[in-house]
Amino acid sequence: MAKRSIVITGGAGFIGSHVVRLFVNKYPEYNIVNLDKLTYAGNLANLKDVESKPNYKFVKMDICDFEAFYDLMQREKIDGIIHLAAESHVDRSIKDPFTFAKTNVMGTLSLLQAAKLYWESLPEKFEGKRFYHISTDEVYGSLEFNDELFTEQTPYNPHSPYSAAKASSDHFVRAYHDTYGMPTIVTNCSNNYGPYQFPEKLIPLFINNIRHRKPLPVYGKGENVRDWLYVEDHARAIDLIFHKGKVAETYNIGGFNEWKNIDLIKVIIKTVDRILGNPEGHSLELITFISDRPGHDARYAIDSTKLHKELGWEPSLQFEEGIEKSVRWYLDNQEWLDNVTSGDYQRYYDDMYKAR
Repeated sequence: MAKRSIVITGGAGFIGSHVVRLFVNKYPEYNIVNLDKLTYAGNLANLKDVESKPNYKFVKMDICDFEAFYDLMQREKIDGIIHLAAESHVDRSIKDPFTFAKTNVMGTLSLLQAAKLYWESLPEKFEGKRFYHISTDEVYGSLEFNDELFTEQTPYNPHSPYSAAKASSDHFVRAYHDTYGMPTIVTNCSNNYGPYQFPEKLIPLFINNIRHRKPLPVYGKGENVRDWLYVEDHARAIDLIFHKGKVAETYNIGGFNEWKNIDLIKVIIKTVDRILGNPEGHSLELITFISDRPGHDARYAIDSTKLHKELGWEPSLQFEEGIEKSVRWYLDNQEWLDNVTSGDYQRYYDDMYKAR
């Protein structure tokens, strides 16, 4: 395998940390640069097991800082970008759409322009280069409760500030290929779950709330449907697509694994109660129905047929297996969970960087 120099943006976040770990361990001959601003969802404790590896480097940086990123491209001779950095929580986007537009749209544009200028300055230009942009299934909008699935041809129809910002960034990535010949790829993925997920998201939030006997807030009647994918399966797909995917293509990544929110929550409750030794159904009383989220999409479901047929990828875990692994991880790593929910993890790394 030829030596490569790859920057993974958002590498201290949930999905990003799994991608960084996979690439650092699988490709010791690569130079892997983890670039992260370390906002609330970025946590270097997610990568303690690889931080001393010789092919790993962390750089604290805002993706909106064009000059700094351009300098990094030159300094590290970057030939591949895997772009995961984004503001990603719908509820936060409803309260603060400007931040989502800045990070997700202007941040992506900053990376694209820096990569374009650096790669065009090289004798080989774009040859052997790759800009891989990770997006979401939410850009497609909402499905009815039927057999329809999102495909790569589904028209965009975003309904939240978050999905609108991601849709715009997707369009910029494709425009850079069409206008400048940039070697780009876009993937749209369903809901991820697994270890190291920030506990504002449904699965780790509910595990933690059950643990502390706190309410489990459920939007509406809990009838909304989501397609779930174990995060390590997503990381494997990213690895495969980065190396073997076709330039200018879009690939959907999903688990063929749809669950109504309320049914998912009951699975989480049953699993946590069993592992904690509680009587079956003990935590059902914590379910608290609340007013529905504005613009709440009814159903997401990804068709991953193209990825399976062209590159041979498929999920490795059944959902019940993934939930069991996830619940046990969070319950076995209560110090990590407590540090994140309390904010201690941020104070530790803020102090560390101030010391530098």
